[in-house]
Amino acid sequence: MSTQAAFASTETISTSRGMMSCARGLSNHELIARVKELADHERRATAVLIAHLSVLDERQLYLAEGCSSLFTYLTQVLHLSEHAAYGRIQAARAARRYPVILDLLGEGSVNLTTITLLARELTTRNHRELLTAVRHKSRRQVEELVAQLRPRPPVPSSMRRLPNMAHSSPSSPAPETGSPAPSPAAEWGPPDAAPGSQANTPGLESLSSPAPGHPVAAGPAAAHRSTIIPLAPQCYRVQFTASAEMRAKLRAAQDLLRHQIPDGDVGKILDHALTALLTDLTKQKFAATDRPRGSHGDGNPGTNSGSRHIPADVRRAVWIRDGGRCAYTGRNGRRCTERGFLEFHHVVPHSAGGQATADNIQLRCRAHNNYEANLYFGSEGPPVRDKPVSTGRPGALPADRGGREPTGPPGAAT
Repeated sequence: MSTQAAFASTETISTSRGMMSCARGLSNHELIARVKELADHERRATAVLIAHLSVLDERQLYLAEGCSSLFTYLTQVLHLSEHAAYGRIQAARAARRYPVILDLLGEGSVNLTTITLLARELTTRNHRELLTAVRHKSRRQVEELVAQLRPRPPVPSSMRRLPNMAHSSPSSPAPETGSPAPSPAAEWGPPDAAPGSQANTPGLESLSSPAPGHPVAAGPAAAHRSTIIPLAPQCYRVQFTASAEMRAKLRAAQDLLRHQIPDGDVGKILDHALTALLTDLTKQKFAATDRPRGSHGDGNPGTNSGSRHIPADVRRAVWIRDGGRCAYTGRNGRRCTERGFLEFHHVVPHSAGGQATADNIQLRCRAHNNYEANLYFGSEGPPVRDKPVSTGRPGALPADRGGREPTGPPGAAT
């Protein structure tokens, strides 16, 4: 450890001990008064933070910092937890519409949890009435109010076989009826996290049966919610709803792969299927091949003067070089981490004479492609947009994660 690092570590320990020593030095009366004072400061600081986040979100300043969303900025740059980031974003956007929320947060009449639960129900006509109704209310009371405003269909009755506890692994806890549903952080999708493990055999039924600790969904959207939950290093539990057709395909795959996968493990079958799918998609989108064609003329892949079309060899070279990840780098030197909804981006726009070459093409997430288009062309945007690398759900094709990071100045999307 360097002398500077050792000093910093010692200073941190000294500061921590000083805070504890200061607190312990207070009388009971002084300690209670001090805690109340600090809680009041925290509430006011939270309200101020929410106000500033609201404006930061409105101006989309996180884009220039190398983040594709405010959520990414809060979690990866400010290092807030996913839950804390989600609540603050909801509150910031609600406060932009109804500024009275900031006063209520500052005085402690409502908290971030209350605003998160109520945000979708607030309108210009009802926000004052609802915010008054939830003052100093518990989470349960706010949930009951929301249920009155937006009733959900009754939970359907269900029956399923529980695992045989006599043969269950000691590490597999018993199902807990009434356990909380997984939080948004564990969901497979954007933020809008973990129940007990499932003690089933690796066959098909463990995929189609509800997992212990998960109450039956209250609505159609929740019923189809997919989750990925870490169980151990390099081990995840994946849960989703399958159609009858998909179940039949899984059965057929189990039968065809009995020699390779005797126990019919659905996880292994899906791994085989995804490997084949990704190989096929890579060939379709980037003409990936074990024997790629040589580069054209001047040695720069895909050089084709005057053409807007991006050749397959250029797409392939750019994808590998950028590692299947947005290559936008913010003013602070931070590179965007987004791998979903990627698009090909001309550093020098095509309309300004930019060529469809590997040197002039980079990967951009949709947010940063739009951001740079607005910087170059103004709010009207470019006359023509490049075809996206991928569409559909967030996610990207596999790529060399060790690809070099681009060092050239950011240009504009075309």
